[in-house]
Amino acid sequence: MTLLFILSGTWLLLSGHTSPLLLSLGLLSVAAVVACASRLEVLDDEGVPVHLLPGLIRYVPWLIGQVIRSNLDVARRIVSPELPIHPSVIKVNAPHHTEVGRVTYANSITLTPGTISLDVSAETIEVHALTEDAANDLMSGEMARQVQRAEGA
Repeated sequence: MTLLFILSGTWLLLSGHTSPLLLSLGLLSVAAVVACASRLEVLDDEGVPVHLLPGLIRYVPWLIGQVIRSNLDVARRIVSPELPIHPSVIKVNAPHHTEVGRVTYANSITLTPGTISLDVSAETIEVHALTEDAANDLMSGEMARQVQRAEGA
């Protein structure tokens, strides 16, 4: 039902049509897509994780702060004549209970300048870190805890 409302709202915003005929045809086409997806069993419990919104409202500002902090650190290192980097590949624990949690954690690592997620498994994430500080920040587990808090674990 949530997917029906989200797709209908998206259709309305993108089409801009408000005539009754086009609204009803749009709603009919959205309902057909949701019905087909349901019958094909391509929808799962995490397809529209609305229950995560309260946690994400707290997590996103924290992540933006981390991205800004890391961005300034990487920029400072790039303009430094010594280029003080120490690249390394590390494995960090991914103690998340859901796939959404693991994917959010891996994407958060990649969004943070100086770190890139290379491989995600059920228990760990392999990460390339540009600096020792970035590697140590990830090894501390603070980002993992923030993602766990956002997913309600």
